[in-house]
Amino acid sequence: MKVIGLDSGSTTTKGVLFNDRQLVKKHLVPTAGDPQKAMVQVLAALDCAAQLTDDAKVSSVDEDIFLVTTGYGRKLLPADLIVTEITCHGKGAEYLRPGTGQVIDIGGQDSKTILLNAQGGVSEFSMNDRCAAGTGRFVEVMMRTLGEDIEVLDEFVADASPVTINSMCTVFAESEVISLIAKGQRREDIALGVLHAIAKRINSQYSKLRPPKGAPILFTGGLSASRTFTEVLAQHVAAPVITDPLSQYAGALGAAQIGLKKCEKQRVTILS
Repeated sequence: MKVIGLDSGSTTTKGVLFNDRQLVKKHLVPTAGDPQKAMVQVLAALDCAAQLTDDAKVSSVDEDIFLVTTGYGRKLLPADLIVTEITCHGKGAEYLRPGTGQVIDIGGQDSKTILLNAQGGVSEFSMNDRCAAGTGRFVEVMMRTLGEDIEVLDEFVADASPVTINSMCTVFAESEVISLIAKGQRREDIALGVLHAIAKRINSQYSKLRPPKGAPILFTGGLSASRTFTEVLAQHVAAPVITDPLSQYAGALGAAQIGLKKCEKQRVTILS
C-alpha cells in the first residue's frame, strides 16, 4: 500500500511517499502564500495525481494512494485522513529517533515543544502560534534587516560574538537591530545575538513542560538545518540536541506513519 504524508506549513510544504513502510520519495516546496497549490505540486513530485476542477479546486486524489494531511492547510485537499500537527510531529520524531522522549520543533510561524511517552505518543506539549518570537520567520526578518540571506546563517556568524537582543517582538526587535547597526555593532554579532534570544525564548517554553533534566532532545523544523543554532539551543536547554537529515520532514513522516498503521489495521480487519 502506498501512503503519502503531507505537511502543509506556513513557509514550506513537505511530502513523503512510503510503499509498504519503505520511504520511496520526499519533496519540499515553498508554500508561497498558496498552500493548496504547494500541496498539489508536492503530490505531483511524488507521482500522485490530483484532479482539479475548473476553478482550480482539488476534487480528488489518486485512488491508489492513501493520503494523510497535517499542518495549516491540511483541510484543503480531499485526504483519506486529517491529523493535527502535534500528533504528527510526535510520530515523526519517533520514526526518526525511536525512543525519543523530547522534541523541539521550530517552524516558519510557530514553535512546538513536545514530551513523548514510551510508545511515541504525545504526553504533553506547548505551542506558540500567536507570536513570531521563537520562530523561523523571526530569524528570516532579522537576517533580512542585516542584509543577509538566512541560507548563509552558519557562515555569517562563524566568527561572531553575540550581542544581547532585548526585544522579542518582531517589530521592536527589528528597530533594535537597526539601532545596533547604527551604533557600529558588527552585523554578524547581532545575528548571533538574535539566535541566542530565540534559544532563550524556546528554553522558557520548553522548561514549562518540566522535562527530564539533561535528557536528549530531537530538534526538528527548518532551523534544525543550522548547525550554529542547534549548538546555541543546546547551551540554553542544557541538554544534548540531536538533529536528523530528515528533521524538516518530521510532520510529513509522522502523518505517513499514522496512515500506514491505519492501512494495516484495515487490512487485518478485512482478512479476519
